[in-house]
Amino acid sequence: MQFRQKALSKLQSPEELDLPVRFARPQGRLVMVVTAVVIAAASFWAFTGSVSSKLSAPGILTHAEGSYRLQSPFAGQVTGVLAEEGELLAAGAPLLQVGTDRGDRTVRVVAGGRVTTLVAKMGSVLTTGADVATVERAKTPDEPLVAMLYVPGGSGAAIPVGASVDLSVQSVPRQRFGVLRGRVKEVGRAPQTQEQLGGFLGDSRLAAQFARQGDPVAVLVQLERSSVTPSGYQWSSADGPPYALDSTTPVTAAVHLSAQRPVDWLLP
Repeated sequence: MQFRQKALSKLQSPEELDLPVRFARPQGRLVMVVTAVVIAAASFWAFTGSVSSKLSAPGILTHAEGSYRLQSPFAGQVTGVLAEEGELLAAGAPLLQVGTDRGDRTVRVVAGGRVTTLVAKMGSVLTTGADVATVERAKTPDEPLVAMLYVPGGSGAAIPVGASVDLSVQSVPRQRFGVLRGRVKEVGRAPQTQEQLGGFLGDSRLAAQFARQGDPVAVLVQLERSSVTPSGYQWSSADGPPYALDSTTPVTAAVHLSAQRPVDWLLP
């Protein structure tokens, strides 16, 4: 009954058509203008601006032809070590003397290079096919280094040849000497298996480390040379470290990818 009386009272009251209607307050109009300007600016930036991104990847300093594991073709005891770690040997140069049941035999390097690891020592007992050394393929002592990076298989296509690369070298304090400069020279066409990685690196432990997240794509980075730095390479600092770089040194790379328009992220 009470609601009915209110309804009848509403019907009997005249409509207030002569009162002005306020659609928006001045503050509301200001908010609408600001919103429209922001949307217009964002749309303009989305079509004309650019955003750069980086891809982080682990890697190692090495020579372009990599390394290999030298294995003994003989079973016996090492009676002579004919080379030292760090020594540069020509192809076919003698490395070890092995005493066998048929007399002394010589283990020679297959391809010329620098002996980075000498596993066999004087008196070591070897079996046929045992690893005796790791040899890095290098023709001259001053042959330039490269960085070999290993990126996830799905990321290789996003890396353009010629892209700039910043390399944090594990043996060089970044806060003091900055990062090493380089550019992408080559991107692998297909992911590499752990066995392929080991064949290039000459180290099964490193191969397992780089393949931990799946078969990666190899990216070859050419280091930018410099005639004024002690290391012979360009750094983000003026001089870089006051010493030479060693091969087989781990690095962490930041690859600068191609700039993209923000609208490209929204369009298929």
